[in-house]
Amino acid sequence: MPEIPSNAVAEREVLTPSALNRLARDLLEDALPLIWVEGELSNVTRAGSGHLYFTMKDSAAQVRCAMFRPRSTWLRFRPADGMHVIARGRVSLYEARGEFQLLVDHLEEAGEGALRREFERLKTRLAAEGLFAMERKRALPRFARRIGVITSTRGAAIRDVLSVIARRFPLAEVEILPVPVQGRDAPPVIVETINAASRARRHDVLLITRGGGSLEDLWAFNHEGVARAIHASAIPVVSAIGHEIDITIADFVADLRAPTPSAAAELIVPDAADLARLLERERRRLAQCMARKLETQNQRLDHAGARLQAQRPQMRLARAAERARALEQQLRAIVRNGIEIRRLRADRLRARLAAQDPLVLLARRRERARALADRLRAAVVRAAERRALRLGELARTLNAVSPLATLERGYAILLDRESGRVVRSVVQIRTDSALRARLTDGEIDLRVDTARRD
Repeated sequence: MPEIPSNAVAEREVLTPSALNRLARDLLEDALPLIWVEGELSNVTRAGSGHLYFTMKDSAAQVRCAMFRPRSTWLRFRPADGMHVIARGRVSLYEARGEFQLLVDHLEEAGEGALRREFERLKTRLAAEGLFAMERKRALPRFARRIGVITSTRGAAIRDVLSVIARRFPLAEVEILPVPVQGRDAPPVIVETINAASRARRHDVLLITRGGGSLEDLWAFNHEGVARAIHASAIPVVSAIGHEIDITIADFVADLRAPTPSAAAELIVPDAADLARLLERERRRLAQCMARKLETQNQRLDHAGARLQAQRPQMRLARAAERARALEQQLRAIVRNGIEIRRLRADRLRARLAAQDPLVLLARRRERARALADRLRAAVVRAAERRALRLGELARTLNAVSPLATLERGYAILLDRESGRVVRSVVQIRTDSALRARLTDGEIDLRVDTARRD
């Protein structure tokens, strides 16, 4: 075995296992971005620190995974062996053991994950179309007299809504529009119910609601058709789907989103107790205003009485009596004039009525119809004469330029019998050519003996 030079050993870079693992970890984390991995859970373990450790596997391979606290405590489901999940995380290396692993920051069940991605795609597309725009959202009526509730009749949501409305504002009329709230058949029924309510215009506001559930249970309210029906509704729509943490496409499109069915009912109708307190406060303000008004009027009456006493009431009463008599005479004259004016107006109306008598009008119409018929006949005769004159002029013009008129003056048209073309020059024919001469009263077949050119 050859001897290795000592200077060669000094030039080599020698790594420790920890340095090697650290270098490998840095390379992995730099090379691979945040990724999604789908697989089956196994060896699920939650440590005392709250960290979650598990293995994701498929039919051919497996990878160890770790999900640290607090993200592991935010999960909406309990991970268990055999569960099919989708994980989002970054690839790393556990340096102490040199083990390849995936550091997970998000974990969801696989079926719900697919629905979540479809939810995000639809949400992005509808937002780009402007269905979620705040400027198109309408305010709810302050006092809704008739409320249409689109929900299942067997759910807890309708009981909560009816209970809150009955307690807060019993004057409101609630009409339940029953629909299925989950399953494949639910979206078309919900769409048709919204469209029918929008066309009927019987309600002041529509409430779409149901109780909580998984993303799959609430999927009917993430349907594009339901979103577009809410957007096209002529009636303001309130959405209260599931619990406060549940968000659907219908919530984004609706004019108002409530966290729960009970909260939606509180937003739609006012509190009768608050209204009673408001009315009582306004009643007291009105009473105070009336009291101040009466006090002001009493003071004005007192001042007027003092002025009346100071200005000899007897004289003022006499002047007032004289003015009353003058006004009475004026009134009588006005009445007489009014009666005369009405009599004249009645006479004019009778004359107008006589002039508008149906028999008179019919006679006028008949006379006008006869006059119009005479005018029409005269117009037709004149038009026919004009057209006859015009036709004669056109015929004379046509005859003047017609080749037949030229033939009548003793001319003839020569035609080549083989080709049928008109002979215009001597160069077109040769000796013994067969020609045809067209005269005014017939044709002559000719044979050329000699053709001479001038």
